[in-house]
Order: sequence, then C-alpha cells, then structure tokens
Amino acid sequence: MSEASSTALQSGVKGVVNDFSSDMQSFHVPWGKAMMWIFLLSDTFIFSCFLVSYMTVRMSTTDPWPYPSEVFALSFGGEPIPLILIAIMTFILITSSGTMAMAVNMGYRKDKKKTFWLMAATALLGASFVGMQVFEWSKLILEEGVRPWGNPMGAAQFGSSFFMITGFHGLHVSAGVIYLMVVANRVRTGFYERRGNNYEIVEIAGLYWHFVDLVWVFIFAFFYLW
Repeated sequence: MSEASSTALQSGVKGVVNDFSSDMQSFHVPWGKAMMWIFLLSDTFIFSCFLVSYMTVRMSTTDPWPYPSEVFALSFGGEPIPLILIAIMTFILITSSGTMAMAVNMGYRKDKKKTFWLMAATALLGASFVGMQVFEWSKLILEEGVRPWGNPMGAAQFGSSFFMITGFHGLHVSAGVIYLMVVANRVRTGFYERRGNNYEIVEIAGLYWHFVDLVWVFIFAFFYLW
C-alpha cells in the first residue's frame, strides 16, 4: 500500500488532519475551470434574484403592464413586426454559442488558426448583440420616453425592471466580448503554445459565454414573451 493510501485510511481526528494537510486533490478539475464554475454559480443567484423580483413586481402592480409585443415592435414598410429585433438578437447569441463550441473543439485539437477565427467570430456576434441592445435602449428612451423611474405606457416598474435586467446582462456580454478577444489574440500569437500547448483557457472562456447565452434565454422567455 502506498504512503498516500495509508495516510488517507487513518482514522480519528489525526486522520482528518492528515487528509487536509497532505495537499491531495479530491476532484480532478483545474483551478481555472473550478473558479469559473464558482463565479457562474454566484452569477446564477444574482440573475435569479433579478428575474424573481421582476415577476413579483409584475404580478403585484396595480397599473397596467405594457405589452412587450407592442413595445418592442419595429415597423417595416409601415407595418409593425412584434419582437423582430429581439428575435434577431436571440438568433445571434444562439449562433455565437455554436461558434464558441467549435472554437473549444478546435482548441483541444491544437488548431491555432481555426480556434482564433472561431473565437473572433463569436466576439463579433457578441458585439453585434450589444450594438442592437444599444439601439433598443435608444428607441425606448428617446422615442417612447421610458425611464428607470417612469414609464408613459403604464406601470413605472417596467422601466426599472427592463434597464436593470437587460443592462446587467448586456454588461456581461460586453465583458465577454473583451475576454474572448484577449484569449483569441493570445491564441493567435502562440502564447498558450509557449506555456505547454495548453488551450484549456478556451474552454473556460466557453463556459462563461454559454452561461451568458443561457441567461438570455430566460430573459427572453420571462420578459419579452410573458
């Protein structure tokens, strides 16, 4: 029996102390990936609180709640199309999730060129999403008169809920775009090849990006479709 096994099998308080002081790894998960999972778990609680608060406010308010299909409609040829911009934004994020998954796959294959271009495409799609969100905010603020503290179309809580939830998510997407571009540039310059040819950071960045995409699905369902 090895020394590590005999140490692990010791009983009593001394055995517990030896287990914790032997620097043994219980789960074979790299620190970077483990820390990202912990961060995403904490972020899940925050977004959950936002969405639960939004649903509570919407169900308890006595003022009429604006219809999202009318508020977020865009006119083409004189005819308003409900949620067309939101549908395009959702399609862009889902597509970016696919390109990110392919980037992770190419990273583990050590294909530097394809990994870089797929990550760059993902960042470009994310930037397009943020740009459309800026247009959406501008339309609501400048044309509809919606503010975080007021709403001429009905319940005042609509503005505060909308800007808080979509703004917090948009901040995550913007940070993700910067994060992806930094990692992609390091892939392009061979930074990870010089550090043992380890492309694990690409998967860690992918975890963050998939989380951002998943959160948008819930925002889309609860805020725009409900």
